[in-house]
Amino acid sequence: MSRCGFVRELTGWSAGAADPDEFPYDQVVDAFHRVGKHFVDKELLARLDEARARVTGHDESARRLRDFLDVALDKWDGRYDYRSYLALRLLRLPDGTDDPPPDTGADARRARDRLVVRLVADAVSFELSAAAKVTGLLPEQRPGRAVVAKRCRLGVRAALPALGRLGLSTTIDDATPATAATTLSAVAAGLDTTGDPSLRLSMLPVHVTHDEYLFIRVLQAYECVFAGVADELRDVVAALGTGPPASAVDRLGYARDLLGTAGTLFSLLATMQPAAFQTFRQYTEGASAIQSRSYKLVESLCRTPAPDRLDSVAYRSVPEVRARVVDGQPTVDEAYRRAVHEGRLDEPSRRLLEVGMGRFAEALAQWRRTHYGVAVRMLGRRPGTGYTEGTPYLAAVRDLPVFDAVGPYPSRPTGGRPA
Repeated sequence: MSRCGFVRELTGWSAGAADPDEFPYDQVVDAFHRVGKHFVDKELLARLDEARARVTGHDESARRLRDFLDVALDKWDGRYDYRSYLALRLLRLPDGTDDPPPDTGADARRARDRLVVRLVADAVSFELSAAAKVTGLLPEQRPGRAVVAKRCRLGVRAALPALGRLGLSTTIDDATPATAATTLSAVAAGLDTTGDPSLRLSMLPVHVTHDEYLFIRVLQAYECVFAGVADELRDVVAALGTGPPASAVDRLGYARDLLGTAGTLFSLLATMQPAAFQTFRQYTEGASAIQSRSYKLVESLCRTPAPDRLDSVAYRSVPEVRARVVDGQPTVDEAYRRAVHEGRLDEPSRRLLEVGMGRFAEALAQWRRTHYGVAVRMLGRRPGTGYTEGTPYLAAVRDLPVFDAVGPYPSRPTGGRPA
């Protein structure tokens, strides 16, 4: 569709009933994909801004359209950041600032696992489509076939833990990386039973560099994983305050398992071509992972940050999370100390908790070290986006204690939960 034709269609939608279900999503997404969000024509953005003003109602269709337009217009509005770059509201990821907190039961666990599988599967599906030359999306700096095969292999590996929890891991045929990735995509398609368009709408890269697709999907998967870890830690706190320690131990083990998925995602992310990363990242200024609410929730639910950490740019970048900490957000560390002080733990239970906390602490510490290593490979000594220091910042915080009461406990080679 020509630019003029697209403007006419959008203007026609705004001038009519402005039904959210009739909004020309595909045409808007295609327009953004052709040039990248940073380079979309200002007249198109102005028309989208006018369309946003016409959105009324509070049902799911209106909410989705409003959230989509907020993501599409974040640079136009001057509020572009990490959350809008990753379209996290469109993916309906809780960020721990909801009151009351979202459901953290079995249904919530399954929903997160389904989303992780769909995000990773979409990433490898794009790799296969680009390699087969059946898509013109993000055409610059395509990787070679060996890199594509590696991404398929690592993508399947990253999805396997979630597939296992969903009872679907045996459906993956791993004869070749491409075959396994194709099967993964088919399995993921079966997980979307409602025809939810949010996955497609949440892919609005700033440039047309191929590797930005992988970058966005992996970061979205990270946010999903860390939102899940935060939910588990909140339940650990509750279990230590009101119930038997077995539930807290189980939640810690589950949270540690989730961190294992986060670690595997780094292997996938590390296949990015540094030159490609440097090409698109110059247009992501203002968005930085330092603005991740989910990660700060995990850190602050483990132990209360020291005053200098709480007053640093890291927490100033997530004011909602910082406010909860200032208001006295309970932590696993203090809940454990209180349970010990009040004599509610016998010696075997105390030991189980210490081992569970220690193994979780080691898993999180390992994730930080890996994060630093990947960042050094991609950034070197360059400053980070979002007006941050980049790798020097990561180096400074990678050894922060996870808990005060318990130190890291090296995991067994088998990676099992505390016995």
